[in-house]
Amino acid sequence: MPRKAALAAWIGSALEYYDFFIYGTAAALVFNKVFFPASSPATGTLLALATFGVGYLARPVGAFVLGHVGDRLGRKKVLVFTLLLMGATTFLVGCLPTYASVGVLAPVLLVVLRLLQGLSAAGEQAGANSMSMEHAPADRRGYYTSFTLSGTQAGQILATAAFLPIAALPQDQLLTWGWRIPFWCSAVVVIVGFVIRRKIDETPVFEQNKAEVAKLPVAVLFRTHWRDVLRVIAAATIASVSTIFTVYALSYAVNTVGLERGPILWVGVLANVAALLAIPFLAGLSDRIGRKPVFIAGCLGCAVLIFPYLWSISDGSYPLIFTLGILLFGVAYSGVNGVWPSFYGEMFSAKVRLSGMAIGTQIGFAIAGFAPSVVAAIGSGKDDWLGVAVFTAAVCLLSAAAAFTARETYDVPTEDLGDQNPGQPRRRKTNAASSAVAGSGSTPARSGISKT
Repeated sequence: MPRKAALAAWIGSALEYYDFFIYGTAAALVFNKVFFPASSPATGTLLALATFGVGYLARPVGAFVLGHVGDRLGRKKVLVFTLLLMGATTFLVGCLPTYASVGVLAPVLLVVLRLLQGLSAAGEQAGANSMSMEHAPADRRGYYTSFTLSGTQAGQILATAAFLPIAALPQDQLLTWGWRIPFWCSAVVVIVGFVIRRKIDETPVFEQNKAEVAKLPVAVLFRTHWRDVLRVIAAATIASVSTIFTVYALSYAVNTVGLERGPILWVGVLANVAALLAIPFLAGLSDRIGRKPVFIAGCLGCAVLIFPYLWSISDGSYPLIFTLGILLFGVAYSGVNGVWPSFYGEMFSAKVRLSGMAIGTQIGFAIAGFAPSVVAAIGSGKDDWLGVAVFTAAVCLLSAAAAFTARETYDVPTEDLGDQNPGQPRRRKTNAASSAVAGSGSTPARSGISKT
């Protein structure tokens, strides 16, 4: 069951975030010309990046709604709903008329669909993380929950790869019909993902607590875990590294510095391939030495590497861009991505886990979603990369500080997670606690997967 839940989380997240990130790629490359052609190039780019951020505005709202549903009715219902909503809205983006056809109605419709995408994404990762975490052996929660974020990275690879042949089209074909193809492919995404997620079993932890489910889990959450919610919000702003890397840096390289689209897209592909290897390794490391050391090291690594990476883009040095991009996003950021699903989830008890993770992360991610717009306003010229790097590094340090204040939970038994009496001695994991798998009563037997 741990393997099945982890695989379902991986595949579902990959398909869901393919949809979410093709929007970001299109916003960086074509939406300024398709939906905001009346604006100057710089203003059009800023507006296009702002529509990317709009999706994050809806995520806190979706977190409250879908967190409530997940803690009241089950993790599985949330995962099926989010996939269907994301697929439908993404397909419709590919069907939108352009500004040249209907005027201002085109960007209005674009923003509406982006808001719906944000609602869907709000429950996706928290639901998938809760599902995989509550099925996992207690001593391998970090490893198994990391599959959700590995799936997210795979979705970014698919999204970027889908645009590689599209970006090579002549400009007139790219701006008329070419950019629509990756969005239409979401129809396949919906079918595959729906079949997979319909077969997921509900977690033992949720089934065992059905009789004690609160009528309003959010009220319980803010009464008992409000400090952890604030901590997760601050730590989750580290996602600014992702949005700046995948959206702003792409736009900066192509639209400001004038580099070729193809090679810059390949930087994202290779960095995400590296992340697919680094995430499970670093998550497994956190099962041995703790969540905090790995998470904080990832934050500090990003704070340092963002400076040479943006400088390499301004310099136009492709070897440096590729090397530093892989180190920044494929390695350092994976220290954060591999650990946060277990690190954040372990702060909350099972009764409010999905709500706590969803609300905390989605408010933090909402801030991160507007990071490309903020830094685009800070640095609109080729030589303005330093201010962008300083902003990004400051966010990384904030996240590291928030993580530093958290409890270390890698060695806390699953049934004791979210204990609000930290003064009482905690039991370290034992083989019996590990075999409980969140109270399922089944023996993990390492589930056939070796430690990374």
